[in-house]
Amino acid sequence: MNLFGRHNLNRAIDDCTFLVGLATRSIMTGERVDVLRLGYRLGRDPRITTHLALVGRALGADRFLLAGDQDPKMFENLESVASRFGGGMDCQHVKSPMGWLRRFVEEDAGDGLPGVAIHLTMYGEPFREAIPRIRRDRPVVLVVGGAKVPGDVFKHCQYNVAVGNQPHSEVAALALFLDAWYGESGSNRTFDDARLIIQPSAKGKSVRDLDREEEE
Repeated sequence: MNLFGRHNLNRAIDDCTFLVGLATRSIMTGERVDVLRLGYRLGRDPRITTHLALVGRALGADRFLLAGDQDPKMFENLESVASRFGGGMDCQHVKSPMGWLRRFVEEDAGDGLPGVAIHLTMYGEPFREAIPRIRRDRPVVLVVGGAKVPGDVFKHCQYNVAVGNQPHSEVAALALFLDAWYGESGSNRTFDDARLIIQPSAKGKSVRDLDREEEE
């Protein structure tokens, strides 16, 4: 290849790299993504519901909404994780989830305009087929059911999507959906305010403790 051809090839590679980076930043800086957990039962669901919130925080969600019993202790634990590992996520209790969901999709998603509701259910359409059709220019809420899901959820949500049509964990469904929604930019997130930073390692554990380093 002559010098002119090599120059053009390098320029094309640089242009592609720039466009990919721009697209990635665009996806991660899009409209707000909430997770709404329905039917929480204090004393019965804390572990799996905490994991839902942690998955949401780690993979790109901005807010965790809890419907059902109130659990201030859970919110305190989530805040503790965020204070150590960074990336704080707003947590709120929703008293009337069906009313909140209806207003979100029909009237006001927080800015005076309707939002997009996506219900994760094994009875829905394949999530990878649905995602390309879902608009990204409006706030999104991912609805995760509990022991019993009201029929109105299927009616209010614009999309009822399935991460496989078999019974399994709602935590797995949320993780797979967010991974497909954000791509690698979701699972590779880093938080500038982290005090504990996990350094990837093929063997063993490697964690930087910034508070300890500052004391030394």
